[in-house]
Amino acid sequence: MISNQSLSSNQEKTPIRLLIFGAGAIGSYIGGGLLATNHKIVFLEHPTPAEKLRQQGLTWSNETVSHHFSNLLVVENLQDALAQGPFDAAIFALKAYDTSSAIENLRAFKAQLPPMICFQNGVENENTLRQIYPSQEVIAGVITSAIGRLDIGNILVEKERGIGIADTHPVSQKISSALAEAGFNLRLYADERSLKWSKLITNLLANASCAILDMSPAQVLAHPGLYRLEIEQLRETLRVMKALKIKIVNLPAVPVHALVAAVQFLHPSLSQPLLSRIAGSGRGGKMPSFHIDLFSKKGKSEVDYLNGAVIRFGKQVSIPTPVNTLLNNTLLGITNGEIEPNEFIHKPEALLNIWRSN
Repeated sequence: MISNQSLSSNQEKTPIRLLIFGAGAIGSYIGGGLLATNHKIVFLEHPTPAEKLRQQGLTWSNETVSHHFSNLLVVENLQDALAQGPFDAAIFALKAYDTSSAIENLRAFKAQLPPMICFQNGVENENTLRQIYPSQEVIAGVITSAIGRLDIGNILVEKERGIGIADTHPVSQKISSALAEAGFNLRLYADERSLKWSKLITNLLANASCAILDMSPAQVLAHPGLYRLEIEQLRETLRVMKALKIKIVNLPAVPVHALVAAVQFLHPSLSQPLLSRIAGSGRGGKMPSFHIDLFSKKGKSEVDYLNGAVIRFGKQVSIPTPVNTLLNNTLLGITNGEIEPNEFIHKPEALLNIWRSN
């Protein structure tokens, strides 16, 4: 069902032209959905996946339908991509740890770039992009659907939830209307910070601990000690948000207000089932993103863009964040090869003992 209450009723149904940075799970999710309704999509990808996408196309599936798109327009450098324009907007769908290198490639073409919608996890990427963009040309966005990438050019929408976009630029209405017409559950938001920080809360839950311990969200949240660790991680984040005067908002099909109320006011025996359900249903059958990155041996992690962001903003407003610091430093240490993974794999007490000793 399309949720489009926030959009203008007189918006014309005209095709849009999007440049999508990255044909991973998020880029393919948005691009495939729009291709199905005859919008014009250009993907910018690295040479190896670009060639595979050109040869094999893109398969986009959910619980009820499956689409296959051949003859994709996939290019390998920004100059060739921009030659396919003009574009209504660009979609930035890279991992947060790839932002800095991407910006170096963007810098030489900044005068030609269309408005950028940033769907990355974390709360700092938009301002990083603003190093080369006018402030208003960077538009915040979030994806709440659970999307699995089975292979290059093959994605499965495991749990359809929706898309949120900040209503901070004239193009926000145009892109949002196209997405809603394509069947996405779409909402517009007035406040960029509320949108991104509310999504951060949901990203933090049972993410870093699952990677560190090689345990599923259900296992983490069923463990009494780990559950208390998760609760304190979120409470630290909420204290930082309060000091920054950032309001919480519900996201498409994600009751963030209910999650926060459970964390703040309910006894653990009552909040544990609710948070377990939110964490499980939100991710579909996937393991959390930090776990996927760690065990795919990428040597990179987004943890410093999520837990690390809480730490950095906490310092700005003098709010201590010891649990976020523990999770961030431990997972970074494992990722960087400074900590032996077997120190923590399937050993909750090893992590909890460090927390208790601090």
